[in-house]
Amino acid sequence: MSGLQAAWAIARKDLRTELRTKESINAAASFALVILVLFSFAFDLGREELYAISGGLLWLVYSFAGALIVNRGFAREVPNDCLDVLLASPAPAWSLFVGKAVSAFFLLMIVEAISLPVFGLFYNIRWMQNFPQLLVVILLATWGITVVGTAFSAVTVNVRLRELMLPVLLYPVLIPLLIGAMGTTTALFAGESLAGDNASSLRLLVGFDAIYTALAVYLIEYVLIV
Repeated sequence: MSGLQAAWAIARKDLRTELRTKESINAAASFALVILVLFSFAFDLGREELYAISGGLLWLVYSFAGALIVNRGFAREVPNDCLDVLLASPAPAWSLFVGKAVSAFFLLMIVEAISLPVFGLFYNIRWMQNFPQLLVVILLATWGITVVGTAFSAVTVNVRLRELMLPVLLYPVLIPLLIGAMGTTTALFAGESLAGDNASSLRLLVGFDAIYTALAVYLIEYVLIV
């Protein structure tokens, strides 16, 4: 079995497990919806002011939900020494990481697909007007959140307070990604296109994903085995 085949097998295994138990999806989706509803009552803003902060609100919620999802990536392998068995298998360590990242990506996309219409409803945001471009931004930013989150999930898997340590490590690294995603999303909600400064933010997302994916794949064997 090649590394990519092993990665896909791990991703399918995690997705089947999650779709059967629904523990991460239920927790992340419920959290995202509750935060969106609370924010809608907390801010009494005009339409222009609301559009100005719309991207920031959305990606704060997505980043919080993402932390809940990626935290379970390696943690579910700890009981019964399942992680040690996976590491002892012929599959390379990077395939284990890629499989976990891919499954977390799909799970977070499900949560985002659930919460985005609710966001548009409660905040009266017309998010469908630039949907193809918005989808590109969501895909890039979601992969960045999941790839970095999965890497730090591997770092903290054996830490007793991993639920606390993961956000502490994750969010500072995600600052450049979230800045680019928030600015671009806000512009798209306002009817702008991915040109000029928005194109620069899009290149930031692409560069962030490329750099951190390469670093994680290269270093994951050291993180997991050492």
